[in-house]
Amino acid sequence: MKLLTGVTATIALSTGIAMAQEVSGDAVKIGAMVDMTGVYSANGGMGAVLGAEMAIEDFGGEVNGKPIELLSANYQNRVDVASNLAREWVDQEGVDMIIESTDSAAAIAIQNIGKEKNILTVAAGSASTALTNKECTPTGIHYVYDTFALATGTGNAIVKSGLTDWYFITADYAFGHSLEENTASVVKELGGNVVGTVRHPFKATDYSSFILQAQSSGADVVAFANAGTDFSTALKQASEFGVVQGGQTIAGMLVFLTDIYALGLDVAQGLTYTTGFYWDYNDETRAFAERFKERHGSMPTMIHAGFYSAVTHYLKGVEATGSDDPATVRAWMGENPINDFFAKDGYIREDGRMMHTMYLAQVKSPADSQGEDDVAKVLREIPAEEAYMPLAKSTCSLVNG
Repeated sequence: MKLLTGVTATIALSTGIAMAQEVSGDAVKIGAMVDMTGVYSANGGMGAVLGAEMAIEDFGGEVNGKPIELLSANYQNRVDVASNLAREWVDQEGVDMIIESTDSAAAIAIQNIGKEKNILTVAAGSASTALTNKECTPTGIHYVYDTFALATGTGNAIVKSGLTDWYFITADYAFGHSLEENTASVVKELGGNVVGTVRHPFKATDYSSFILQAQSSGADVVAFANAGTDFSTALKQASEFGVVQGGQTIAGMLVFLTDIYALGLDVAQGLTYTTGFYWDYNDETRAFAERFKERHGSMPTMIHAGFYSAVTHYLKGVEATGSDDPATVRAWMGENPINDFFAKDGYIREDGRMMHTMYLAQVKSPADSQGEDDVAKVLREIPAEEAYMPLAKSTCSLVNG
């Protein structure tokens, strides 16, 4: 598979012959839009494309007699590129469903294009709760995690341990704002305080001034509301500045397996975080992870695993309904539970939120690790109804309209 930066690459995974009248076009086409070269390339990127590819292969490469094709592209962390690619895929390539591993601003743009063009979109890498609130659409699904769930898991655990004063170092765009807002709400509801916040630009390289402000605030907790290399760079610099040694606790509000690899256990040990998937949780997760690592070289993140699960559930919907009509498939996806290595009894609500168990995890110390991939342990399960925003709080027009 040859992938060109910013250019669509098509993978024909089967050459089906039989035609089904209910499926439009000559193939069922899925577009995977990811960051292949930037700050999110490790936690999503080519690993996410591989997750989708493995799902299609395991499905047999065709559905209802039609071949399944996977298109993939690098959106370069630019909303305009993501929007243009989405329109090109729909108008020129006949894509039936777009799944993304992008930032929240790009994901919202893609979801709105899905509504305009009447195709299904799955947000599998972005986090903003706006996707299932004010920006919700009849054709949009938010699959792997969101900022509410991240805040609920990590915020609850840390505040209940007695650390009540928080200072936020936040990425200055939609995702960071949403993550800070959701976490701050959890902290305040539990009787804690937000003593300060500072926002950093996307792809910052020097966090020294932000970290010094957090240290001087006297906060119990320094919370990083950012992701990807923004998070790992900030955490490395926090370690150099002796934040933990000075008596403060660091909270990573969005931590991926790839971040832990990048940081190393010496720096990341003890970090508590919330995740939608951990490779070493049970026999099923380990079986998928080992297959994935054989091809990718490392264990899957929750985005990589989520891509596999979401693509599989979509294809089951096409197969069961005999159609690629977005409303028909979306209805089936919402009416039927998701049971695989990623989710047990997962389900998609009317607002598009895929409800599934989340996990509170902690990074192991070097002494506790039994190997290069043995980097964390699950502390507890967080049931879906506890993890995600209740519909009673929703501002989605599909719920309250």
